[in-house]
Amino acid sequence: MTTTQALPLAPARAPIRLRATLARTILEQVLDRVPVDAVLPDGSRLGRSRTSESEPNGIRPTVELRRPGAFFERLAHHPKIGIGEGYMAGDWRAAPGTDLADVLLPFAERLATAIPRPWLALRQFVDRAIPPEQRNTETGSRRNIEAHYDLSNDLFAAFLDETLMYSSALFDRTRPVQGQSLEEAQLRKVHAILDEARVGAGTSVLEIGTGWGTLAIEAARRGAHVTTVTLSREQAELARDRVEAAGLVDRVDIRVEDYREVRGSYDAIVSVEMIEAVGEEYWPAYFRGLDRLLAPGGTVALQAILMSHDRFLATRRSFGWIQKHIFPGGLIPSLRAIGEVTQQETGLRVTHVHAFGHDYAETLRRWRATFLAAWPQVQRLGFDETFRRKWEFYLAYCEAGFAAGYLDVAQIRIERAA
Repeated sequence: MTTTQALPLAPARAPIRLRATLARTILEQVLDRVPVDAVLPDGSRLGRSRTSESEPNGIRPTVELRRPGAFFERLAHHPKIGIGEGYMAGDWRAAPGTDLADVLLPFAERLATAIPRPWLALRQFVDRAIPPEQRNTETGSRRNIEAHYDLSNDLFAAFLDETLMYSSALFDRTRPVQGQSLEEAQLRKVHAILDEARVGAGTSVLEIGTGWGTLAIEAARRGAHVTTVTLSREQAELARDRVEAAGLVDRVDIRVEDYREVRGSYDAIVSVEMIEAVGEEYWPAYFRGLDRLLAPGGTVALQAILMSHDRFLATRRSFGWIQKHIFPGGLIPSLRAIGEVTQQETGLRVTHVHAFGHDYAETLRRWRATFLAAWPQVQRLGFDETFRRKWEFYLAYCEAGFAAGYLDVAQIRIERAA
């Protein structure tokens, strides 16, 4: 049985009880600013939680606090992690008739205003530093990647489409999105980034972050010769099988190798949602590596999750639920940060950006629906109910971030300065 780490609470000491009372007070004030109702076990509502006349039909998302005492203690221990861990433990849930992402969306839309300004001064006391073991050294990167991507190929296959692309799809916005399959939209994304990198017949391509091989296969079908590197042995094994099944072994070389170990010269370098796993400390080495590996006249194309520069500066040193439970060592950059490090460390410059964050919200919505529908199959792989709630929260949390515009995703073309 693959079990998720238990989430026990230590016996509440007096300081924790005091902080739990404070956490409840702050949450009550937040709920006065955010159109979400919170219902206690006795049927009463937390805080004033008035229904807003501005909401359609006076209805708005509702959560049930099933174990409010335990939930407030989790918030007291760590506000940034306690909300997600409270969901994992079953301390709260979306009320019947309310979708989890609909609960999280109003908070994501009001990140800058939800917490009353006087309470923001407490941030320095609740933010925790990123644990040193999550640093993306060569050893640490391998450990961080294995913690997520080597969970099980069968797990990912249960909720991804046939392409096995675990990154944002790109929908055709000239047509109704609901009429487009996820597979179609994922292949559109792959070919869009290959176009950004100018990949064609005879192109030598380096892919950093293999996934399960779809991009390498599609590049090879264009007549390119592809070297693709990953730190996930499970991904590499399945990607090799898929490349062989496609009859492209002579055009695709899959290596279990750190990007820092790669040598050679490539006409195109492509990387889809891998920069988030590099870590700010290693961005200079990462971009210097791209510069070193890129042949004269070559092109780099990255697909990157992004946040605003202000939010990046506010969160870059803190440790959150996603880093603890989903992507250890992860950090989302801003477009400005990418531009600054490339300018300071390399001769590379950003020359084109295509953002499509709302497509990621739709991608995540479909992944979550498929994951929940496939839960009996996933459970047979050995995953427990805490894992189910963890991944449901992860997918809904990210969906809300992209739907609110707090997060974005973009394909970024990078070339050498003229």
